[in-house]
Amino acid sequence: MRPVLDDSVRLTDEGVRILDRRVFPGRQEWVLARSAGEVATAIRGMVTQSSGPFYAGLAGLRLSARLHRGGPLATALTALADDGQLLTAARPTNNHVRDAVREVLAAVAAAGPGTPEELAELVEAETARLEAAYRGGSAELGRLTAGLLPDGARVLTHCWMDAYLIGLVQEASRAGRQYEWVVTETRPYLQGARLTAHTLAEMGQSLTLVTDSTAAAVLAGQSALGRVDALVTAADRVTMDGHVINKVGTLAHAVAATAFDVPFFALVLAPDPTAATASDVVIEERDGAEVLSTLGERTASPLVERGYYPAFDVTPPRFVRRIVTDRGVFEPTRVGEYHSISKELA
Repeated sequence: MRPVLDDSVRLTDEGVRILDRRVFPGRQEWVLARSAGEVATAIRGMVTQSSGPFYAGLAGLRLSARLHRGGPLATALTALADDGQLLTAARPTNNHVRDAVREVLAAVAAAGPGTPEELAELVEAETARLEAAYRGGSAELGRLTAGLLPDGARVLTHCWMDAYLIGLVQEASRAGRQYEWVVTETRPYLQGARLTAHTLAEMGQSLTLVTDSTAAAVLAGQSALGRVDALVTAADRVTMDGHVINKVGTLAHAVAATAFDVPFFALVLAPDPTAATASDVVIEERDGAEVLSTLGERTASPLVERGYYPAFDVTPPRFVRRIVTDRGVFEPTRVGEYHSISKELA
């Protein structure tokens, strides 16, 4: 059975339909974006998360090219570049959309399409190639990570519910391995409670949900759940010197895992060659008012006026056991070697 979140972005004749993860799984509602700018607004507004922005970004590029098939080529090219900037800027910390936009625009520049129709065909083909590569890379991450986790392992995870997670579960199943999951709720949007846990349950995995503040106690190994064998998360970005940028809360869990000798494995397709270290990564800071409410309901006292919500944090390499990429598993301080390895030899 294909998890619902694995098919949560669809390009139709009307525009891009995006499953609204802010209300899923309580309700299955779709947001219709009729332009790439509206796709960017949906990404920024947390309509879609995890791998969703990547798929939505690709769909937004295809939509942009389609919408300008009837006009001058110059107009279509300018619109594609402008829309690419909007999509890239929607959420700046994760670089998947940025890299996809760059590759599509590079392919367009190299091919030099002569008509808007040819441009739309080229964008269609290039975005399909990028999506296939992303899914294939996610499966490879799953295969390599499954090799680090023995059958029956108890795994703590944080805010991770899409392609990498699905790839890990599928590849582990092929290898005859089953895991027991401990899932953090991931405030303030409760992605873990609503999305990660839902996807794991859909895929027949055994799981226990815990509050974010319970993670350290579970990692200590003395809870009723038993010892945790690994902390495993995706990474929104990994720098060339091995810093892991992921959903805020990851740092706290990684520090606790290190204190209790639980290995932390972070998954990313590739380290970012444009980010030598963490200072080169923009950490998205969302409106602090978002932490005053949960799922649209005010949970803070009405007397509280200010919140603080960095959406991501940075985990230094000393708290990371291994970084799993689509070209192999690296010690954090050696992950920069990724780019010297031929993909065909990996």
